[in-house]
Formats: sequence, C-alpha cells, structure tokens
Amino acid sequence: MRTLPIDELRAQARGEVISSEDERYEDARKVYNAMIDRRPAVVVRAANAGDVVAAVTFARENGLDLAIRGGGHSVPGFGTVDDGVVVDLSGMRGVRVDPAASTARVEGGATWGDVNAATYPFGLATTGGIISTTGVGGLTLGGGIGYLARGHGLSIDNLISADVVTADGRLVQASEDEHADLFWALRGGGGNFGVVTSFEFRLHPVKDVYGGPMFYELGEVENVLRFYRDYIADAPRQMGAFPAFQIAPPLPFIPQDRHGDTFIAIVACWAGPLEQGERALEPFHDVAPVVAEFVGPIPYPALNGAFDGLVPPGLQHYWKANFVDELSDEAIAAHAEHGPDVPAVNSTMHLYPINGAVHDVASDATAFAYRDANFATVIAGMWPEPSHNEANIAWVRRYYEATAPLSEEGGYVNFMAGDDQSRVRANYGPNYDRLVRVKRAYDPDNLFHLNQNIAP
Repeated sequence: MRTLPIDELRAQARGEVISSEDERYEDARKVYNAMIDRRPAVVVRAANAGDVVAAVTFARENGLDLAIRGGGHSVPGFGTVDDGVVVDLSGMRGVRVDPAASTARVEGGATWGDVNAATYPFGLATTGGIISTTGVGGLTLGGGIGYLARGHGLSIDNLISADVVTADGRLVQASEDEHADLFWALRGGGGNFGVVTSFEFRLHPVKDVYGGPMFYELGEVENVLRFYRDYIADAPRQMGAFPAFQIAPPLPFIPQDRHGDTFIAIVACWAGPLEQGERALEPFHDVAPVVAEFVGPIPYPALNGAFDGLVPPGLQHYWKANFVDELSDEAIAAHAEHGPDVPAVNSTMHLYPINGAVHDVASDATAFAYRDANFATVIAGMWPEPSHNEANIAWVRRYYEATAPLSEEGGYVNFMAGDDQSRVRANYGPNYDRLVRVKRAYDPDNLFHLNQNIAP
C-alpha cells in the first residue's frame, strides 16, 4: 500500500485533516445512513473554500476517489468512500442575510435549519425541504422540493449565484452572467460539476405559517388521495400540502390507544395570511373525519423541523422515487394496496406537489427537466434495526414496482438509491445531453463521480 502525503495536506488546510490513525476518525467517517460503512483514507473538515481547493487538488493529483459531504443525508452514501478523500463541509455553515435585498449567502455545509434560523427574524424564507437537518447543498443541487415550492418555485429557482471549486482546483462564481453553462447545470444536475462552497438565494416574505399534520383512517385512503389530486391542481399557490402514510408515533395530540396504528395523513403548510389559515385548511377537514391533528399557526422553521425526530442519524435507509404527471385512479389503488404496509414509524411515502410556481419555469431553463410533472413520489424506507433490512427493502421495492409503471420514467435525483445509476439519463430527460457537454467542459476526467453520475 502506498503512503499518501497527508502531512502535506495538513500543512495546507485550516480545518482538520483526519486519517485512520487519528482518534477522531471513527466519528469523522460516520454518515447519516447507517447502512453505509466505508473507510476513507482521509477526511478533510474544511474551514473555508481554500481547504476545499486543497482537498480537491490532493485527490486529483494522487488519483483518489473524491466524496463531497454537505449535510450528510445522501441515502446511497455518496458523502463517503473507501480509500479516498472525503471533503466534509459541515464546518462551513455560515448564513448571511441581506434583508434589504431579500437575499442570503449560505455556506456549502449549512443545513436548512441554519438557513431558517437566520432568515426567520427578518420574516423571510426560501424553499428548503421538509427536514431541517437536510444539507442545503445536496437538496439544492438536485432541485430543491419543499413546502414553499408551489408558491416560490424549487430551491434552484431561487438560486442567484454559487461559488464553485471545479475539478482543476479553481474557485469560480457561477450565475446567469458568469459561467452560465455551469450555473444551468448546477440547478438540478447534482454534485457532478464541482463543490459549491456558498450559495446565494432569493428570499420571500414568509414567517409564521398555518399548518401541520392531519391523520385519517386507512379506510379513507382512496377518498383522500382522489380529493388531494383534484384539490392541489388549482389550489392557491400559498398552499403546500402533501399526503403520506404514517405509523402514529407516541405524541400527545394522537389518542393514546391509536399510538402505533397506521394512517393516511396530509401535512399542510399555508404560507398566505395567517388569518386565512383556518379557512384554507377547511377542505382537508371536509374530505373525511380527522382522527388526530396538530394544526395551527406555527413558525415556518418549526414546521420545517417538525419531523426531524422521526429521522435521526443512524437509521437504515433504502428509497425509491418517480415523478408523476397524472395521479390516476389506478395509481391511487396501488398506493392504497402498498402504503398501509409501511413497516416502521420512520418509514413513509410522500407525494409532493410540484405544480404552481414550479411550472412557471421552462423544462430547459435549468437542468431539472420534469417541469410538466405534477408530483414527486418518494417511498422512503427508514428503520433502526439492520436485522430488518431484507423485509423493509422488499416493501420499498414492491411498492415501487406497483407504482412505477403508472409514473414517469424518471425521478427526483435526491431520492435515488445506490442501485439507480441506470436511471440517470431518464432522470434528466431531454436535458441529459447538454449536461454531458457541461460535464466534459468542467470535469472531463469525472473526478466528481460519487453521485448520480453524468459520465463525460
């Protein structure tokens, strides 16, 4: 085994450079998905963009695989690698808000919880997922679906510029005016083109919202999903809501004798005037009897983090996903058959709406091609016990196999599993060939290949 010049890298970096001999190594190599167990040669906990440049250069010059870790939530484990270099951005979490311009500059290792905490005092927010511990970088580069998407577009639709370390070790700024081809590719093309060390986002007037989860009996599944399909098609854009299958956790608002029962739920987020919130949610109460709910005025950051407790680090993860143009009665029947079999309180199926403002952007304006789809489905298998892996993976696959033929060919790259590499072309649809051209220009040797990879 060759000896790597890790001491030279340590001399260049401001942040920690951790190898297998260091006592911090076991902690440094851990990732969110406990199914992933890899042993990198070195983990660079970057303190600044210069550290990222040093780490990228070190990997390239030594012919090592390179993994980039932002929030660490990558289900396939792309944030780590055996015998290679991990660039860990978790030490770069600064958020600087410009309230006058309604923008925020966000470092590449920040989470959405970091962003929301910084923007909330100014009554501002931007689209950023539904789990606050998710990394800004990974979610944004894949597109960025969240509560606010129907009103304000995807995260990428609010991206103004990005600072990027490219494969040749340069730091460039990508925007509509500079490196415009790279900027186009970053908006939905995943981590294929470089390491984003900071993002500049457009913010919107969002502070307190009205919403939360509502639980219905499983006998209402088809009724609830048909209602949701018809309602969300032309609902006010301030309404972000999605259905889910959920085993009831032991929470005070759920009757104690129903803890552990499975329900069909709708999680709503009304981001319009608060005084209109109760009336805005009336259709969800009219469709079927609500068994339990936790609905009312709530700070947007609190709703964005409300489900964090169900998805702590250290679970086993296996996911599948598709975009959906039409939620047909046949598709609803497939959901009604497989969704109630959700095997663990952490596991779920979410059906996110991606109409409204998402449809305002042309399919070729960014790398995110499925602008005509109305929903993004994720079947998220998450559970604590490795001994349950086979049975729980089987549930995800059964559910996926039943719904995929009734969906679009491609899916949201952020929801893809490690065995979905064959779907990359379909996931980008007609934008794939242009993405390959940008990849050839910025990463011709495919240094950034630990992702849903666009090969040059």
